[in-house]
Amino acid sequence: MDIPRTGARRKKIIRGIVVGVVLLAAIPAVFVALSRLKPAAPSVEMSTLWPDTVKRGPILLEVRGLGTLVPEDTMLIPATTDGRVQRILIKPGTPVKADSVVMILTSQELDTALLSAEYALKAAEADYANLKVTLEKNKIDLQATAAQVGADYSTAKLKADRDSALSKEGLFSGVDAKISGVAADELKGRYDLEQKRLAINSEAEEAQLAAQQVKVEQLRADYNLKKSQVDQLKVRAGVEGMLQQLPAPVEEGQKVAAGTPLAKVSQPSKLKAELKIAETQVKDIAIGQPATIDTRNGLIEGHVSRIDPSILNGTVTVDVALKGPLPAAARPDLSVDGTIQLAKLNDVVYVGRPVFGQQDSTVQLFKVEPDGQYANKVKVAFGRSSVNTIEIKSGLQVGDKVILSDMSAYDSYDRIRLN
Repeated sequence: MDIPRTGARRKKIIRGIVVGVVLLAAIPAVFVALSRLKPAAPSVEMSTLWPDTVKRGPILLEVRGLGTLVPEDTMLIPATTDGRVQRILIKPGTPVKADSVVMILTSQELDTALLSAEYALKAAEADYANLKVTLEKNKIDLQATAAQVGADYSTAKLKADRDSALSKEGLFSGVDAKISGVAADELKGRYDLEQKRLAINSEAEEAQLAAQQVKVEQLRADYNLKKSQVDQLKVRAGVEGMLQQLPAPVEEGQKVAAGTPLAKVSQPSKLKAELKIAETQVKDIAIGQPATIDTRNGLIEGHVSRIDPSILNGTVTVDVALKGPLPAAARPDLSVDGTIQLAKLNDVVYVGRPVFGQQDSTVQLFKVEPDGQYANKVKVAFGRSSVNTIEIKSGLQVGDKVILSDMSAYDSYDRIRLN
């Protein structure tokens, strides 16, 4: 006989309510737990990475920059007068002598001015010659007059002396003797005046000739200037060297003004390197520091000779004076790489310079675990840096293996799997 159970329905309802409450309470906890789970470590091919091992020892602090070879001495050839380029005789890249004619200019104005100056000079020289002849004739006339007065005076003096002597002996009238003496004195005065006229005439002659000579010299200087300007229409190199092309080359038929650069001459055997160094790295560079220039066809030793005080496009120009013979391929405007040695650190912990590793910065690197299966992200503080190496202040120990490649794609991961 079946016995009916009492309260079973109620117990079943209560059990369902309890299970539902438990499930509702468990769901948020599950979601929180799942959200806190770290993503699985991504796999990375080790062959595509750039690893390095932390070491201790000496390193060289160096900075590197790109640059070009430039001549130590360059002479710019300007146009000395206005003109038009008629003919270019020597092209850039050709060796030249000091008297080599690089190009020929023309100027109708200068040719006309030279012809006018030449005729003016010839006219002045003719005037000088004419004045000289005229003054010489005047001088001869004065000398003849003075000579005639002198002769008349001598005759009158002899006559006066004779009449005075006869008068004393009573053989000649005393009045006539005095008249003869007065006549002689008058001629003496005239003779003295003629001598003074000769002396003054000589001074006047010299003054007139000097004034005319100054005019001649002035016109001769103007003629020589015009002639020199015409001669300079044949543009010469001025020094021995190699003809270089200007950034804006001059072409035949082009009209140029006085002072316009026409060409430049350099000595290819005397070159220096101009390096462009980042402004953040130039603070430790000093005059005299050793440097090495790579011409891609040989290395050249040198030293820092000049540091430009200005900054252009984030770089500073540093000049390097070169030592020893230059490679055969060395020539002006050749692109080169330069490395400047700043200092030598004897005992430091260092590693290869990572892609984003800067001096005195803190970055995160992946350090490879001893078994080589995984790499974990660690914070590393850097110190002084060189071209290929950088000092480690903290975060790594000697023997640690780190990845120096660009790992920005894994910034959201603290661990990666290495395959």
